[in-house]
Amino acid sequence: MNPLPPIFEDSRRLVGANLYFDRPAVVLSALGPLAADDAAHARWAAAVSSIAAALGWPAPQPQAQLHVQMQGSAQSASARLAFVAPAALLYTATEVNEWAWEQAVGEAAAGFVIQHGGLDVAAFCARADDEFSRPLARLKAAAAEHQLPCFEDDDTLSIGAGSGSVSYPRAALPLPMDVPWSRLHDVPTILVTGSNGKTTTARLIAAIAAAGGTTIGLCGTEGIFVGGARLALGDYAGPAGARVVLRHPAVDFAVLETARGGLLRRGLAVRHADVAVVTNISADHFGEYGMHTLDDIARAKLIVAHAVAGGSGGGGGGGGVLVLNAGDATLMRAAARWPHAAQARQALFALDFDAVPLRKHRAAGSATCGLRAGELWLSIAGQEHALGAAAAMPMTLGGAAAFNIENAAAATLAAASVGLPIDIIRTTLLSFGRAPSDNPGRLERWSHHGATVLVDYAHNPDGLAQLLRVARSLQPARLGLLLGQAGNRDDVAITDLARTAAGFAPDLVVIKELPLMLRGRAAGEVPALIERALHDAGLDALKTLQEADEETAALRLLDWAEAGDVIVLPVHTAAVRERLAARLAALSTSPPAARLD
Repeated sequence: MNPLPPIFEDSRRLVGANLYFDRPAVVLSALGPLAADDAAHARWAAAVSSIAAALGWPAPQPQAQLHVQMQGSAQSASARLAFVAPAALLYTATEVNEWAWEQAVGEAAAGFVIQHGGLDVAAFCARADDEFSRPLARLKAAAAEHQLPCFEDDDTLSIGAGSGSVSYPRAALPLPMDVPWSRLHDVPTILVTGSNGKTTTARLIAAIAAAGGTTIGLCGTEGIFVGGARLALGDYAGPAGARVVLRHPAVDFAVLETARGGLLRRGLAVRHADVAVVTNISADHFGEYGMHTLDDIARAKLIVAHAVAGGSGGGGGGGGVLVLNAGDATLMRAAARWPHAAQARQALFALDFDAVPLRKHRAAGSATCGLRAGELWLSIAGQEHALGAAAAMPMTLGGAAAFNIENAAAATLAAASVGLPIDIIRTTLLSFGRAPSDNPGRLERWSHHGATVLVDYAHNPDGLAQLLRVARSLQPARLGLLLGQAGNRDDVAITDLARTAAGFAPDLVVIKELPLMLRGRAAGEVPALIERALHDAGLDALKTLQEADEETAALRLLDWAEAGDVIVLPVHTAAVRERLAARLAALSTSPPAARLD
């Protein structure tokens, strides 16, 4: 017999609302020729349904989603095989999913050895019995009766949130009667997602709430922070970061940056949020987890709408506000298509406060925010509020950073929707971004030997284009650019990034290797792709060079800089960014927050 070739790429447990369902599920990424075979999908679905029925599970609603993509001149197919599973039995359900696909493949491929071929219903029943925890189920049911959220992982169960939470080891759970229900409660919770601007928007919301006197818990791509103190450094824009914030006993207000990767790998971390923000949709991460189009990305980002759509709040889910970018046609089309977004109470922002979509939305009694005659305006509860000139808001760099005007509008709607005072929102908008520590790594501006240095996280073509537009608006004598990309983007995405850069005619591009972000590619492969694409787009070969790491590449640009230049540094490694900030602060010849206009 021949050994079974790889037939699936990964198999995941989705602990909350996800791309497929509004409840926990499991999903398997199927590979091979049969991934595109409808008959194989039908056999898989039948096997899943059969085992689920035998185990007494609710209807699994199996879904098979086919994805076809080109890899060079070759076409490849994969499928995402998902079904609803009991939240308490996701490990067993993952085994069922793998077994069912192996059966479906095995029936069509005579001679293949089936890895789990010996398993039967009795074996799955035994696995489910081993996994199911009756004490856990009792506590979760009691929490639901008290309308309190629960957060669980392999080791810990928490009931309530933040300062109103209590946590127990799963190995030593109490009886419901021993839980201090009277002191448990939820805390205001805001989710922030989108292709660009997530971190800035989340930080601004947190700054507004902190100015109101609350202790903020914030997690995201830069780490975990409570009360302004950093608890962890790294990418925590997924369920693990959210659980840390929502379990912390000092937290009165939670702001959870919620990235695409966590949503697709594990599902939504919370059942309920007061506000969910989607900043925008742009081309990024194509090819990962079945994401191949902008509409796919929009659908993934809108998973957060499950937390605010319908319902009555508390531990039961829903009842909040969905803040959307009305100027993003892809996002608005998806929000109208998917019921969990369409049925949510929406608040809209755009650059133009008097654009038709915002006027119609206000006429229907809903909240909006945008620019009118250079000022940011908020309409909420039938009242309009002027929040100040956008050019006077430090984060906009004198109004040049239009994308940060949108981020400010999104944060304003989120803050106002949870009742934060208008005066505090206004005051924070007029101060946030004045110090580099307000928004590190996001449009930081420094003076270096007479040159202006912009440090940002721009990591996709749209984000880079926005950043370079700001740089060009400063009318530089020369424009220098640091450019690189992680290896998990496909060749087309990497080429698009380079072409975007070439379109702004930089005088020098230093191409960086990211040794810790090769992600399956060979060393030097991504820089070579970028350099070739820059030259193909018309950039002179004398204007490009490569360096072996991000910090060396950035320092090469700083050494090149002269008075009047603008140096653009999209830095993707937090430790490198912090060292560069320290160097720039020590050498800065003028206050980094000086006005540009």
